[in-house]
Amino acid sequence: MDFMTNFLNILLWSLWFAIWISFIFLVIRFIIDVFRDEKLSVVGKIFWTLLLVVLPVLGSLIYIFTRGKGMAERDMAAAKDMRAAQVEYTKGLMDEAGAASEIKAAKELLDSGAITAEEYDKLKAKALA
Repeated sequence: MDFMTNFLNILLWSLWFAIWISFIFLVIRFIIDVFRDEKLSVVGKIFWTLLLVVLPVLGSLIYIFTRGKGMAERDMAAAKDMRAAQVEYTKGLMDEAGAASEIKAAKELLDSGAITAEEYDKLKAKALA
């Protein structure tokens, strides 16, 4: 019986420890969101930060009910911006890579007169090799 009591106490303390750490991360997340909001004034940022630091439980509840929708909208906008940047980066890689782009660049140089036909043939053979 003593082992089971100690084991349950360890499980209970582990649960409370996990809840406490999760709550700390949640409060930090709210504070980051306060400073990420461009529409909020400096006084508002100071107020929300003080409320979340001084009264974290009450401040978190008030914050999630009053500003939760805006927080979700900012998260969605950030995710869309990140996705657009990834797509743009990937498109840039696709345009720059491969033998076809090297041959195209060499053809443009040939058409502009910057290189001769022999140099173009050498560049083309190098790209295809």
